[in-house]
Amino acid sequence: MIARLWSAQTSLAQAPAYVEHLKKKVLPILRKVDGYVNAMLLKREVAETVEIIVITWWHSLDAVRQFAVDDFEEAVVADEATALLTAFDERVRHYELALRDVPSVHGL
Repeated sequence: MIARLWSAQTSLAQAPAYVEHLKKKVLPILRKVDGYVNAMLLKREVAETVEIIVITWWHSLDAVRQFAVDDFEEAVVADEATALLTAFDERVRHYELALRDVPSVHGL
């Protein structure tokens, strides 16, 4: 499993709009890509800005390449998203899942 990480910054006022953009514009596209697993958006307020980390999960790097065809480490950022952000990574990072802790339902 591959994690694709990307980070950005936005204003307190624009943060909700970026969350909506991801939910309504980006996720429907990702869900159509074979090998896409799921996504997470992490955010935290720092002074007058909001730091954002988007993590998408993929079955393989080949699946990532279906989404980011030309250069799979180049960030895919729509103009609509760019307008909501004050800064963002132009390159993404990929990590292979090495360990995942999933506690059992019964605490065993």
